[in-house]
Amino acid sequence: MKAKVHITLKPGVLDPQGRAIAHALSQLGFEGVGDVRQGKYIELDIAETDKARARAQVEAMCTKLLANTVIENYAIDLAD
Repeated sequence: MKAKVHITLKPGVLDPQGRAIAHALSQLGFEGVGDVRQGKYIELDIAETDKARARAQVEAMCTKLLANTVIENYAIDLAD
């Protein structure tokens, strides 16, 4: 099973990389871009066929290692 994890900063958490991206886009002539928030994307191949167990495994991975749950949110997509 393939798990796709999207990790983003929580609202209100400063995002200096997002600000740098927004500034660079403006300098390159891309007008009309508002707030930019950057994040992480992680793809995992898991040797689990049960969707509920796979989700539980990925949840544990996120809370223990992949995401800093104090300042980051995460979303999990599972596909066979």
